Amino acid sequence: MIFVALLVTGVTAATSLVIAAMGENMLYFYSPSQIRAGEAPSGSSIRVGGLVVDGSVQRGEGLEISFALTDGAATVDVSYAGILPDLFREGQGIIASGVLNAGARLQAEEVLAKHDENYMPPEVAEAMEAAKRSGAMAPHGSMRQ
Repeated sequence: MIFVALLVTGVTAATSLVIAAMGENMLYFYSPSQIRAGEAPSGSSIRVGGLVVDGSVQRGEGLEISFALTDGAATVDVSYAGILPDLFREGQGIIASGVLNAGARLQAEEVLAKHDENYMPPEVAEAMEAAKRSGAMAPHGSMRQ
């Protein structure tokens, strides 16, 4: 009986540790609309996806770059210091991973771009479709914030 109790206690403790470790390392996806609505936690690592807003790409010193992402309803500013993917350009669907600061600006640690003309990351496509269904997208491709 004691052996069974110790075994159950050990398995429970190991399972709890594994679940806690997995939770700390998960990156949750948020759309620009969710970030603007305050649904994304500041100071935590997250992923955000959308289309790079035309005319928003600004290069800084060295490898520093900033740009805006949109889901068609809202935009979020992104800062990144590093080498961008070859396919990165304005109007393209991307996913950026990083830490959201208190000003709702993402300090990206990684930027991923789509791999061909027809592909859009599933999370980005779903976020844009949700924005379209909610009626938040402005007509003729213009964007509201």
